[in-house]
Amino acid sequence: MKKILKLSLGLFLVAVIAASCGKSERSSTTGWKYNDTEWGGFEKRDYEGQATGPNLVLVEGGTFMMGVTEQDVTFEWNNIPRRVTVSSFYMDETEVANIDYREYLYWLSRVFGESYPEVKVNALPDTLVWREEMAYNEPFVETYFRHPAYDTYPVVGVTWLQANEYCKWRTDRVNEMMLIERGILNPNSDQKDEDNFNTESYLAGQYEGSVNKGMKDFKTGGERAVQFEDGILLPSYRLPTEAEWEYAALALVGNQTSPKDENISDKRLYPWNGNTVRFQQRNKYQGEILANFKRGRGDYMGMAGKLNDNAHITGEVRAFLPNDFGLYNMGGNVSEWVMDLYRPLTSMSLRDVETHDLNSFRGGIFKTKELDENGNPVQKDSLGRLRYRYVQDDEVAERENYKRGKVYDYLDGDKESEVTYDYGNTTLINDKARVVKGGSWADRAYWLVPGARRFKQEDKADKTIGFRCAMTRTGSPSGNDFKSGNGFGGKRKKTKRKYK
Repeated sequence: MKKILKLSLGLFLVAVIAASCGKSERSSTTGWKYNDTEWGGFEKRDYEGQATGPNLVLVEGGTFMMGVTEQDVTFEWNNIPRRVTVSSFYMDETEVANIDYREYLYWLSRVFGESYPEVKVNALPDTLVWREEMAYNEPFVETYFRHPAYDTYPVVGVTWLQANEYCKWRTDRVNEMMLIERGILNPNSDQKDEDNFNTESYLAGQYEGSVNKGMKDFKTGGERAVQFEDGILLPSYRLPTEAEWEYAALALVGNQTSPKDENISDKRLYPWNGNTVRFQQRNKYQGEILANFKRGRGDYMGMAGKLNDNAHITGEVRAFLPNDFGLYNMGGNVSEWVMDLYRPLTSMSLRDVETHDLNSFRGGIFKTKELDENGNPVQKDSLGRLRYRYVQDDEVAERENYKRGKVYDYLDGDKESEVTYDYGNTTLINDKARVVKGGSWADRAYWLVPGARRFKQEDKADKTIGFRCAMTRTGSPSGNDFKSGNGFGGKRKKTKRKYK
């Protein structure tokens, strides 16, 4: 009798579980079923969380003191300390390497080479940056970018404008691969001219590609293309903002006294602990140089038999120890372009600090898609990209949150600030001046301090400047393992989504 009861109870539980699994989820406000054609087909996606793109690591955001931590020996006062908060974001583990950039050029040649050869020409790095009047660097002109010996060395000679174009290209290649990995698209190496995968054009229905299968369409019962709302495609690769770069370089998370509190045990002068550029722990690495920089006049790498940083110019992108966010060479090797427009008085205005202490950034110029009379994007351009136009001031005159389409000079160069930058006469600052962060192989240790900042014209290149990409984090700032709730009410999942 007991065996019969146990068997009946077991069958009952199996039936209940099966019924609950097959039951459609309903709206908590209307009671209508989600993902059901008979109920209108409104979709609720089973979102897996933002995938971590190739070479990216999650930098969990937070608050920190942005600004110089070293004595201001230049007396420029262009980065006065102030407390800001940075949202979580992703950042490249390494600087973009020569082989990465050559892959980009190869793709441009393959897709646009016949019809638009100027596209590749405009993307070429300036290898002549190695030339000096009083130095024999001619071998680097021919070998540094092209020779396989330098494959994993950071690309240099790339302007700020070129770096941004690389970020756009990388966004599309990664998203295209994600659709291929999911079986949505077939690999297609025959793309030419405007018929190439572009993330925005695909989402707007202006690129179809070689389709393998579609997503289930609960509205029609058939299939459809991937939509933005599916959360499959990644946000854009881009240059990091100055605040993001500085926060990631300091990596103060490594000095958190406990995972359960908000206390930081020590400040940092460099991307590592201590006030020296040598490894201080007592082990076999004690006394070793921690970054690739110029130790003193005429000393780029030390003496034969004991090369202190093992690099006379740049070094490999994964040389030296990563910082506590897992990022390599955030001090030394090459200086790096960031997104911001340069202004020296960014932190001088109290109004500026109080209003922009979350995700601080200077360089906003707002754009909007060009739309037809039906509100849809107009036909993509000859390179396969959607068309944009700049927002005009009269379009935003009635808004409360911003009043101008271009805010480069906000409170520092505009009529409200009464500051004038007379480019070419009293200053080298104009609307093409972009911030450069971090020290390079040719810099003294002072420039390894994350708060130090310099600038260069966006259309100029240098043998000491490279770049790395960043990406906005969507959703929970702590990653995909955070399920729901806020504060101490949040729950953790055990799975994380990774890019294959």
